[in-house]
Amino acid sequence: MTDGIIKAEWEPLRKVVMHRPGVEMFFGLLDPTGSLYERAFSRQGAVREHAILESVFREEFGVEVIQLKHAILHAADHNSVIRDRLIDMAGQAIDHAGTKEKVKHLKSEFVRNAKYLDSEHFFDILLMNPGIDFEMDAVLQNLRMNISNRHALCNLYFMRDQQFVTDRGIVICNLAKSPRKREPQITKFLWKEVLQLPIALEITDPGTIEGGEFLPMGKFALVGIGSRTNREAIDQLLTVEFDYEEIGIVHQPLHPLISADEPDPMVNMHLDTYFNVAGSNVVVGCDLLLKNARVEIYYNEGNGQYRKADKDEILYDYIIKKGFSVVNITTLEQLSYASNFLCIRDGTIVAIEVERIVTAVLTNLEVKAREDAKRYGKLYAQAKKDFEVLKNEGQFFPHKKELYQAGVDAYPVILKNLTGGYGGAHCMTCALTRG
Repeated sequence: MTDGIIKAEWEPLRKVVMHRPGVEMFFGLLDPTGSLYERAFSRQGAVREHAILESVFREEFGVEVIQLKHAILHAADHNSVIRDRLIDMAGQAIDHAGTKEKVKHLKSEFVRNAKYLDSEHFFDILLMNPGIDFEMDAVLQNLRMNISNRHALCNLYFMRDQQFVTDRGIVICNLAKSPRKREPQITKFLWKEVLQLPIALEITDPGTIEGGEFLPMGKFALVGIGSRTNREAIDQLLTVEFDYEEIGIVHQPLHPLISADEPDPMVNMHLDTYFNVAGSNVVVGCDLLLKNARVEIYYNEGNGQYRKADKDEILYDYIIKKGFSVVNITTLEQLSYASNFLCIRDGTIVAIEVERIVTAVLTNLEVKAREDAKRYGKLYAQAKKDFEVLKNEGQFFPHKKELYQAGVDAYPVILKNLTGGYGGAHCMTCALTRG
């Protein structure tokens, strides 16, 4: 058992890294869609839910939870080298505008005042990414300071995506969407300088990849490719000397219920939004998507060399051949993050209480269908049908007989606000140590 090394998703979870959302979420909620959120939600409610989720890991399962901010601040307060590096990163994050003389003065003031300021001040600068512009007020004859926000890191609490942990160490991701581009800068600081963990690879431009695409499966691993992950990133990844015998590259399927003329990749943006691992012999996924997802198979020939199989497979068939049974979830459950659970140990998962969020998901989808019936009409109709069936049967995920029959023990948690950001328990956690 080594920090930063994971062989299989079902190995007992020992350490997990999380980030409690702060003021950056306020800015995200000013424009939920532009901030890559699914819908508006209560910020205070989201913070409470995050604290509860963290408590579940600690108190119910004995998992060590590392809070990103606390870990960095503790290190900075006890190590002058780390603090200096944090200050330098913060200084580079500020965009100063104005005359050359003003900018030079502002930067020198930043350096001069740094010794008086708490380490948290500099961490918050990284979160907020401020722009500062000084201009002369002609009436009052004094300087006026304008502060603008440039992509506050309002998605940082989705700690899965900035990296993923493999059997050869951490792969640092290069995120596809501009509001999230800067997030790996902070998490890499934790991995390399604070925790000093092994880094297997850092994906660089033009490659883009996000951690929700990666699932370690013991003898093999799955990596999604699609709207957030491109071929250039996969090519970089397939140079690492992994111990996995093969790597399956899963192509993000177009949703069959959304018009092919106007696809919406957000509804299944990552592999873990429609497929996940509940144990060493059971997975959970939406059959409709699993049967439309193509898998390229690469055999590991050692020394960072991989040979592509002559024939691609369908994800559903591929996973069955690997000896896993599949617990199917409905379209509505998939849209409500049913598959975005976190496996704690073989056959035990922390899952979202889907019944508590389906109404919000349906309402949001209804608005989309009303505004664009061609694009979302079929999807909304199926989701409504699923709701009636699930309600009548009383089997909203994770309270499904198929899950019980597969021997999976589910611990449900209510995350009706946090999921508004477009993710569940799996997305909100970076599993750091298993075994």
